[in-house]
Amino acid sequence: MAPATAWVPLAPQQNSISRTTRLNGEMTLDGMEIRGPITPLGNNILVKVKDTLTASSGGILLPDQAKERPTEGLVVTAGPGKLHPYTGVRITNPIKEGVSVLYGKFDGRPVEYNGDECQMIRDDDVLLYYTGVTMKLDSVVPVRDYVLIELDEKLGKDQLQTSSGVVIAQQVMKGANPCEGIVAKVGEGRLASLGNFSKPPVKVGDSVKFKDYAGNEVMIEGKQYTLVKMVNILSTMKKPKDAEE
Repeated sequence: MAPATAWVPLAPQQNSISRTTRLNGEMTLDGMEIRGPITPLGNNILVKVKDTLTASSGGILLPDQAKERPTEGLVVTAGPGKLHPYTGVRITNPIKEGVSVLYGKFDGRPVEYNGDECQMIRDDDVLLYYTGVTMKLDSVVPVRDYVLIELDEKLGKDQLQTSSGVVIAQQVMKGANPCEGIVAKVGEGRLASLGNFSKPPVKVGDSVKFKDYAGNEVMIEGKQYTLVKMVNILSTMKKPKDAEE
């Protein structure tokens, strides 16, 4: 992503980093002084990366190799949204300054803005956003066609039992990610070329099965969830009788 296509320095404006730095009389981008705050273009978003400790307490489940690269951050400023390449319709950016976001660990481009570690990402990279210090179920919002699914607790027990009654040790199933759960939150829907959203195929409370390895796991208030795109949800399922009781 070329810097010129992602942002431009404009006259000073209010944002969560520039208010502090302006007192020092200068602003910097990748160690070089600039005339004023940067303004992302299109659907680009400037995110101040939260440190590993903050991100972990915020609820992200980080694999060992990713502990040095947290994927949770605070939005410093965001562009208005991209133009659809065929219709020319402005696709409004759902992410605004001041909210916290969860995004893919390999998404975006790292930048140093006013001495802070930041990441320039796109609205398409964002899985969910929320307000407040940490993620809470009431405040998280899946972006567009993402669905937040509470994973089946039975799959997290020390032992798993197959339909034929064979018990499998959890260590054997270490690489098998759960792919069933209950829908907890639903995004607006899949975005169409005219900027409208298609109706979500599932609703809160539905029991669903989704593609293997299609989810992005996250811990919220002590419970394990996963974020899955609507297109990767395979089916809805009836709840077992014992669950209904």
